[in-house]
Amino acid sequence: MSAKNTRAAVPRAVKTCILILPMKVFVIIPAAGLGTRMVTSSTRKPGPPKQFAELAGSPILVHTLRRFAASKAIDEIYLALRKNEMDGFRSHLEHEAHDILQKTVHFVEGGEHRQESVANALAAVSAKPDDIILVHDAVRPFVTREIIEDVIASASKHGAAIAGIPAIDTVKQVDRTADGALITATVPRERVVLAQTPQGFRYSVIKKAFDDAIADGFTGTDEASLVERSGQEVAVVMGSPRNIKITNPSDMELAEFYLKSPGSLNTRAS
Repeated sequence: MSAKNTRAAVPRAVKTCILILPMKVFVIIPAAGLGTRMVTSSTRKPGPPKQFAELAGSPILVHTLRRFAASKAIDEIYLALRKNEMDGFRSHLEHEAHDILQKTVHFVEGGEHRQESVANALAAVSAKPDDIILVHDAVRPFVTREIIEDVIASASKHGAAIAGIPAIDTVKQVDRTADGALITATVPRERVVLAQTPQGFRYSVIKKAFDDAIADGFTGTDEASLVERSGQEVAVVMGSPRNIKITNPSDMELAEFYLKSPGSLNTRAS
């Protein structure tokens, strides 16, 4: 993420405005990926796609959805799944997660890549220019109400915002060679943040960024990269070290620890 296009030192937004702003907030959760399957430590065999791997008896995706379903700031949820997974997952929610369906949940067909899934969801959203679109990783089940509301408030103010945390380790820029990586520079840590989700945008901002990317055949690493490319500044609000993205078995172990530890983030809580 380019420090030029971000504001790493943005303070926590004033959340009292969240529920009185004349706007709607939609969250898009792209969950159509097949790229990473969780390998179980016992059998060493690939399991289901990571968003459907079970954490404390429920798919990670269900824990993530509960975070947004419990937030009063969220109006509607758009869930991008593969076509052959829609009916089964809808049935799972109807039988096992009635709380999530208290919100309006739309199912849209996902694409081969994250950007395509988000584009499909954006095409299905009926939003006004100043409405807020959040995009959140399907496998970040520990996002808090505070982070969600901070991103919404900052996106409303600046047009675009992401959650992020400061880099702790020293960051090195390298060149890849046949003999390995060679350091070319040390990047000052104060100019670096580690991007998380949700990432939030005014509808007009993200729609233009996606339209431009599609027209140019550009694929970004995240939604903010498309918006940065369009010339829009992206603010950063404080995320959390616990707002982890679960991608491998060691992440699952950490997630299970968070669920069991005293004062842990209960995925049913808002």
